[in-house]
Amino acid sequence: MSKQHKYETTVRWTGNLGTGTTGYKDYGRNHEIGAPDKPLIPGSSDPAFRGDAARYNPEDLMVASLSSCHMLWYLHLCAVNKVVVLDYEDNAQGTMEETADGGGRFLEVTLHPRITIAAGSDLDTAKRLHHDAHEKCFIANSVNFPVGCEPVIRYAEERGEG
Repeated sequence: MSKQHKYETTVRWTGNLGTGTTGYKDYGRNHEIGAPDKPLIPGSSDPAFRGDAARYNPEDLMVASLSSCHMLWYLHLCAVNKVVVLDYEDNAQGTMEETADGGGRFLEVTLHPRITIAAGSDLDTAKRLHHDAHEKCFIANSVNFPVGCEPVIRYAEERGEG
């Protein structure tokens, strides 16, 4: 039995510099991304496409979505398999190619999670659960390019008294 979930977002363009889209260089790429009862995310295009480097672009958000979904599944699977995660940070990277006609697509995304687990947690299980998290990740299951994962897992250093 499948269960459906619906999501709603609003994207509002804020880049009208006074003349709308009268020319390619005459408008800003800034926009706001929102969802009911959530803070706004400042968006733009990549600077290569005349965007604001200080704002998130769709490509940033694609890579972040894959990373976040994987992390949330991984933490869940660790909790139910008695692997105690103390710290998790991922420096995910994606590669996109631009085609001659101005379009493009992602070629791949690689996750690079660095995880610290508590002493007594099983390292082999912690490693295996990355595969399981990838298999369950809603976002990874929805894209048409490879998503790799190169985790580094270490035990927390025990701190002595005194």
